[in-house]
Amino acid sequence: MAITAAQVKELRERTGIGMMECKKALVETDGDMDKAIDELRKKGLAKAAKKADRETLEGAIKIDTDGGKAFVLSISCETDFLAISDKFKSMMSDIMDYLKKNWADSKEAAQELINGDYALELGENLQIQEYSIVEGGVAAGYVHSNGKLAALIVAKEGTDSEAAKQVAMHVTAANPEYLSSDEISEEVVEKEKTLQLEIMKNDEKMGNKPENVLLKIIEGKMGKFKSEISLLEQSFVIDPSKKVKDFIGEDSITSFKRYSI
Repeated sequence: MAITAAQVKELRERTGIGMMECKKALVETDGDMDKAIDELRKKGLAKAAKKADRETLEGAIKIDTDGGKAFVLSISCETDFLAISDKFKSMMSDIMDYLKKNWADSKEAAQELINGDYALELGENLQIQEYSIVEGGVAAGYVHSNGKLAALIVAKEGTDSEAAKQVAMHVTAANPEYLSSDEISEEVVEKEKTLQLEIMKNDEKMGNKPENVLLKIIEGKMGKFKSEISLLEQSFVIDPSKKVKDFIGEDSITSFKRYSI
């Protein structure tokens, strides 16, 4: 009996099991949905499926760099106890190798691999959150010691990779929203002005001042506001006496991203 994609989809939705295992179960049972579910239960996969609706608030992030490529992986789980275990770390390494071998469009297959080979053994709901390959001139990543916070810097060719890694460390701590102040839209600035105006109006010392005076004060604060959320303008956490752009070079970084579990 030919198994249709609709049947596989239905079984997957009913059990939470990967498509490959669902199709195999349907083939073995000639398309009988209930028997296929029983087959999955016999294999122990249904046990993992029952965990599919549990919250995954823990996990880990892994970044591997190779010249101008960065491979980024994060997998969530239910408990910190599992996230710091050797078995979880081993799985992270295996799935990272799978990403490197099969590239970023293999995320669904990688999740099925986890569902079939790891979820039952580790006993928790395991979900891939980040599964990507970033390419650039120089790619440098940093993962914080807790494994739950990381950042990636992509810089121009010739940029010192160790310096870029230190900026990635800065990103995990300072959490900038933009690369430079030029990227901040007028809409964001106006929203901040409106918010600051309301704050001042509710302040006992400032609330009695005319609105035009308050607006002038707020206008003067916008430069600081922009610098606080722009990576290049932020004070470098490793050496606060200089800005990030003074440490790495104003035109060195092309992009950055911060990751968290």
